[in-house]
Amino acid sequence: MDKSGEAYWKATLGLLTKILVVWFLVSFGAGILFADMLNGIHLGGYPLGFWFAQQGSIYIFVALIFIYAKKMGEIDRKFDVHEE
Repeated sequence: MDKSGEAYWKATLGLLTKILVVWFLVSFGAGILFADMLNGIHLGGYPLGFWFAQQGSIYIFVALIFIYAKKMGEIDRKFDVHEE
């Protein structure tokens, strides 16, 4: 694999790592690990830890899909492997 191919995969794996860290922090962190601390804050009448566990994480996951698609498009264009 040449240098540009290695750089492409490094950029791709870096983005994937960041996305998965956010996914873990939101789903497991905010919904389970930090729920007791977050429950002191209320959002829409519900404790924030409960809100993240029930629906907040879904909003974040959908946002992560769009962020991933946008950033991968930028990486693809940067390394000239885009489909446009």
